[in-house]
Amino acid sequence: MGINRNPFTWWNGASWTTIFYGLRGKRKVGEDALGNVYYEGGTDTAGTPRRWVIYSGANDASRVPPEWFSWLHHQIDGVPDDALPPQRPWQKPAIPNLTGTALAYRPAGALEKGGQRAAATGDYEAWTPEG
Repeated sequence: MGINRNPFTWWNGASWTTIFYGLRGKRKVGEDALGNVYYEGGTDTAGTPRRWVIYSGANDASRVPPEWFSWLHHQIDGVPDDALPPQRPWQKPAIPNLTGTALAYRPAGALEKGGQRAAATGDYEAWTPEG
């Protein structure tokens, strides 16, 4: 797979076509801690500047940090480093969606955790047609 993986697949990051033709004339605005690169250029039909992200790795929207999400969706005008206050010491870094990974949340009765759920508390009474 190796070298031929990226030219044809958009789910593994930007394809070569996007990099060479889609970004022509566009302005690189910034990069986040995960290595995603953000661009701006051109306008949509309403005259709003277009903004987008080129992911470093799998295309997963949950890998966009909140500050860059707000920039992508025109909630703030400037680049997050300039437009937003610095991060507070008590704030935790954003984490991507862990569904489908070994770190995903699994409740007590899940099959991946043994499939044993807590016994009923006794307040449940099964319905029967004769009753």
